[in-house]
Amino acid sequence: MDSKSPKEQIIESKITSFIDDMVSRFTDGDDLPKRLAKILLENDEIKAIQDYANTVSINRLGLNDHGPVHMKIVCRNALKILCLLHEAGIETSLEKENVGTFADSVSAVMLASLLHDSGMTIGRKNHELYSGIIAYSLINEILKQVLPDEKDVVRRTVIRSVAFEGIIGHMGTHPIHSIEAGIILIADGCDMTKGRSRIPLEIPSKPAEGDIHKYSAHSIEKVRIGKGQDCPVMIEIQMKSEVGLFQVEEVLIPKLKASPAKHLIELYACVEGEEVKRYM
Repeated sequence: MDSKSPKEQIIESKITSFIDDMVSRFTDGDDLPKRLAKILLENDEIKAIQDYANTVSINRLGLNDHGPVHMKIVCRNALKILCLLHEAGIETSLEKENVGTFADSVSAVMLASLLHDSGMTIGRKNHELYSGIIAYSLINEILKQVLPDEKDVVRRTVIRSVAFEGIIGHMGTHPIHSIEAGIILIADGCDMTKGRSRIPLEIPSKPAEGDIHKYSAHSIEKVRIGKGQDCPVMIEIQMKSEVGLFQVEEVLIPKLKASPAKHLIELYACVEGEEVKRYM
């Protein structure tokens, strides 16, 4: 019997669909992302890390979802952005620098997405750095499974390095320089809909520091990532009240500004019944 929630199963199906599409259309027959995704989505240690990260985040700290659903949504968001950039002819940093392929970039983005909040198993402060420590041995182990030949040592090193940059840089507190890592920042900031705050809002608690994040996220109705008009990627946010502006202005926009991919994104937000506002 599958212990995953229906939402997790739907998200995994979408991730798998994106990867299958990329492998068939964009990666020149390289099935590395497909093989890697299968391991990442089935690995028991990753599942345990994601589940416990949620226990610490919600039950101990009173914050939003930082567990399996969140990390998979970030992966789905990141793959959407990556796909849109590729379709627009924008090269990833690995491609532009001639040190890797699009398949390598996809692989690094998946690793970073699904492990970026590992450090929440310890606590909130500096969790991006703890995530790197926790993920290190796992990333090495998994890359050796999918790229076992010793001639692939350079490829493993490059993918691991970019994945680490994405993990450590996802809060916008540490400078990052690759498009791949910049995508993780944006993909993480885009997981802000009311579904992310449902569980913590159902748990009775005294007023706490994390409440603004919970109530602000609860007012976000929809976040859509699609093809832009002036830029390759457009992010559209619909909210039912102005409290949702906290998520847009205090969470997403600082991450966008810190991202090396910021010039490739246009951002719109709208409170129900009001005029759409363009931020970037």
